[in-house]
Amino acid sequence: MSLEFLHRQELFKQEAYWRGSWNEGNPDLKIQVQNPASLEVLGAVPALGQKETLEAIDTSKEAFSDWSARPAKERAVLIRNWADKMKKNREDLALLMTLEQGKPLNESRGEIDYASSFLEWFAEEAKRTYGDIIPSHRKDTKIEVLKLPVGVCGILTPWNFPSSMITRKAAAALAAGCTVISKPSELTPFSALALAALAQEAGIPEGVFQVLTGYPEEIANTLIDHPDVKKISFTGSTRVGKLIMERSSKTLKRLSLELGGNAPFLIFDDADLEAAVKGSILSKFRNSGQTCVCANRFLVQKGIYNEFISLFSEAVLQLKTGNGLEKDVNVGPLINEAAVLKMEHHVENAKTTGAKLLLGGKRIEPGKLFFSPTVISDVSEDSLSMREEIFGPIAPIYRFDSVEEAIQIANSTPSGLAAYAYSTDYKKIRLLSERIESGMLGINEGLISSEQVPFGGVKESGFGREGSKYGIHEYLNVKYVCIGGF
Repeated sequence: MSLEFLHRQELFKQEAYWRGSWNEGNPDLKIQVQNPASLEVLGAVPALGQKETLEAIDTSKEAFSDWSARPAKERAVLIRNWADKMKKNREDLALLMTLEQGKPLNESRGEIDYASSFLEWFAEEAKRTYGDIIPSHRKDTKIEVLKLPVGVCGILTPWNFPSSMITRKAAAALAAGCTVISKPSELTPFSALALAALAQEAGIPEGVFQVLTGYPEEIANTLIDHPDVKKISFTGSTRVGKLIMERSSKTLKRLSLELGGNAPFLIFDDADLEAAVKGSILSKFRNSGQTCVCANRFLVQKGIYNEFISLFSEAVLQLKTGNGLEKDVNVGPLINEAAVLKMEHHVENAKTTGAKLLLGGKRIEPGKLFFSPTVISDVSEDSLSMREEIFGPIAPIYRFDSVEEAIQIANSTPSGLAAYAYSTDYKKIRLLSERIESGMLGINEGLISSEQVPFGGVKESGFGREGSKYGIHEYLNVKYVCIGGF
């Protein structure tokens, strides 16, 4: 199965979308896109730079005047049209995603549903950006608070969720009345370009949503430096997030930063073990472990440690690794060779620090990007897998004694994006809810993302929230108006 099986070949775009049209840019500057499962080249997209980015900014600024002035309900109808287009073309969008990103086709279908849900959600929220009337401190004045769109927004998204990371940001921005310039990862641009094609079909006006393909430096830096770009939303590594924050200080841009995680998965003696194993598998191996909120460190209390390892290992052995287009595959390839080498390094580091390799731990086929689902027990607090984000199918398991020790280890990282805990003790659950340092916490649940909840982190996992009623406020300025003369 390949691109020839798309129902609508026109959704496979090898041009970028800016200035209201599709354009290939300089024909001599192209980026080839590879299928990580087969290593075949799927196609190529323009490697755009500063010139094209400046043109897109001018177009976006001009479009903002009209888009922001439209009634919220009119914007809502168009955004909802876009969601409907995504649903109608779900299979093609999912196939494109699996081909360029590698995740199993069923996961890709799930992501398309997830991505379209943000368009649906924020189409409704567009009509709810309420202001306030404040009782005045003087008889002769009236006080209002208005919510107004920030302006042109640049959104910088990663390769691991190439559709939902775009719609989660763009839907909120467009609903608020902002215009958007999207820079997708050069590893997975086709999903973004297909979204642009559907936005165009849905009636989103020219210049309101543009997609620039290319390498990050020129496009991103131009967006960050330009005074007419009022907001940057970035999902990616903490290292790059810090650079963006430093660079954007020159123009004091509004920022939303969703950065790296190191999610602890705590399992206590009183947990429902069957549910904990099911949640562990779902959280750890979805997208081959290449998610910012997946379980990174398993902290298991000593009373159930051996039993959990046994049940968890049995479940891991049932996972099927392979091309995401094949039937019953649960775990696809990693995104590139660097990711595989990182997994190998993590395994070797764990073994040298005293851990036991129970399952997997190696590349499945020479020269390919498949890495076997891996279980490592008795890991040390000093091992890399406890200290940094793995971003792959490795499950390191650590034994703890007390609740206090579990909380201390869970919080012993600069990151604070997601965390998970399994317990049937209500008092313990309340304690964990308050003391685990994370922006999101799943208790007795391994899958926590949806469009109506606030997604984001604390500490070095960034700031700002996406999705939910809070997400649209990231793209609105609050203006206080005092009217005198009464």
